[in-house]
Amino acid sequence: MQPPHGRPEASGTKSADSSGTHEVCVISPTLHLTQPTKLSSITLARARVVRASPLRLFAAPALASASVSATSIALRLASTTPASTRSFSTTRVSAMPPLPVSKAAEVGEYDLFVIGGGSGGLGCARRAASYGAKVGLVEASHRLGGTCVNVGCVPKKVMWYTSEVADALRNAASYGFGSDEVNYGIANSFEWPKLKAKRDAYIHRLNGIYDRNLAKDNVDYHEGFASFIDANTVEIKEANGEKYTVKAKTIVVSVGGRPTLPTEEQVPGAKYGMDSDGFFDLETQPKRVAVVGAGYIAVELAGVFNGLGSDTHLFIRYDAVLRTFDPMLSEVLVPWMEKTGMHIHKHSAIPKIEKTESGTLLIHQKGQDKPVEVDALVWAIGRHSNIDGLGLDKVGVKVDNKGDIVVDEWQATNVPNIFAIGDVQGKALLTPVAIAAGRRLSNRLYGGPKFKDDKLSYEDIPSVVFSHPTIGSVGLSEPEAREKYGDAIKVYKTQFRDMSGAMLDEDHKQPTAYKLVCLGEEERVIGLHLIGKGSDEVLQGFAVAIKAGATRKTFQDTVAIHPTSAEEIVTIF
Repeated sequence: MQPPHGRPEASGTKSADSSGTHEVCVISPTLHLTQPTKLSSITLARARVVRASPLRLFAAPALASASVSATSIALRLASTTPASTRSFSTTRVSAMPPLPVSKAAEVGEYDLFVIGGGSGGLGCARRAASYGAKVGLVEASHRLGGTCVNVGCVPKKVMWYTSEVADALRNAASYGFGSDEVNYGIANSFEWPKLKAKRDAYIHRLNGIYDRNLAKDNVDYHEGFASFIDANTVEIKEANGEKYTVKAKTIVVSVGGRPTLPTEEQVPGAKYGMDSDGFFDLETQPKRVAVVGAGYIAVELAGVFNGLGSDTHLFIRYDAVLRTFDPMLSEVLVPWMEKTGMHIHKHSAIPKIEKTESGTLLIHQKGQDKPVEVDALVWAIGRHSNIDGLGLDKVGVKVDNKGDIVVDEWQATNVPNIFAIGDVQGKALLTPVAIAAGRRLSNRLYGGPKFKDDKLSYEDIPSVVFSHPTIGSVGLSEPEAREKYGDAIKVYKTQFRDMSGAMLDEDHKQPTAYKLVCLGEEERVIGLHLIGKGSDEVLQGFAVAIKAGATRKTFQDTVAIHPTSAEEIVTIF
């Protein structure tokens, strides 16, 4: 008998055939079962029905080609003895990831089907399933977690921490640890391949956690590339080329974005560079590296390379970086990046890239006679929505001239049952934003009347840049505020050296600068912009205050914590 939403029961039930075999539900099958396998007890974890004779388990057809890690399987085996004398035992090992749903699985129609297994899609799917909805999710990359987990926030933060360790080593002698000669030697002995192996293992573990969470929450996981057949039907193409379709009442597109690259027509030789995702595939550290771009990704990757000892060149179109942030942040950051040895090529235009016989790259610049020679080139010039091949045109989903899906404040497209969340809708490209939008959408669809008005506000979303030093920003920049409110704006600024550099030589002391933007007579804080050590951690609490409508008086009435950098925010007035 099928429980609600068409899911098989998770316990063995006696078969009526004469062979004495019994149906068993496999919850997380990750064993490659091609031979009859003797087992004394069974616990089964995720949605596959197989036939098992007493003490012998045979792979069902859907499992026969499954690749599985034997980390968690518990099987429960029904005995052929009468029910009155039947006994069960269980054997448990640690949890394993779910096997993707077979194309042959009889899933019926889903209440919700999510295209994309990134942070937003996972948040949306799991929240919907928690309300009892029948949910499926498809991911093409074979790795759950999306950009953030695999080639974004998480591995990038690992690299940022690594660069911070190198910086601490170089400054250790000022605090009485060893000598500059020894400490610089240690910092310069960094082994990129060793760290990459550990970082990749960490990411793989996170992928497994996402896998197991889907299994735990009863979300069917499909692997393959999805495209629309009609507004309620999605075709899934597996890696082996085979195709099948699934149907759903509601479909959510959460396919994220991907790096933008110049074409060979735009920049001959552009193909010799890698995109920002390729940074995480580097097996060795380039001695000389070029990063092209002025956004947060370019700034962060250039900072990591520079901090770990690569001779780093950053090519920017204008004279500032992070041009969508408050100008103060670039004004403080760029001189410090240059002071720490980074080569910043301002007002640069790259007409071509050449590859030498030795494999190095020559970066040509307009107006410059001599090219810059490097071992590796990273393009970090932006990102765009990953909608190619989705078949949005088949169902009439509107896309703007940048290739982003057009949605309203409820994440709804122009097609009534199709929604879009995350980077694919081109607004606030941040992991927590995608997660929040996905969860609120599922709350509204399946959580009942109390969530009928649940939607994400895109105002006062905090963001950070893992530069050296770090940056935190929430609310309106000063130019944005002045454009919107004119003379009703008051701005408070401070710049100082934080105490972490108290024992360092002047040339090694990182700058710190804070700015508050206030509105009206009550001076409500509508913008906060920070650069300096720890700004990424400091920002979160103040973002709550700003979201709650804190004013200058609120800040002034708060007793400072001393000695900290953060105290400057409440004593800045």
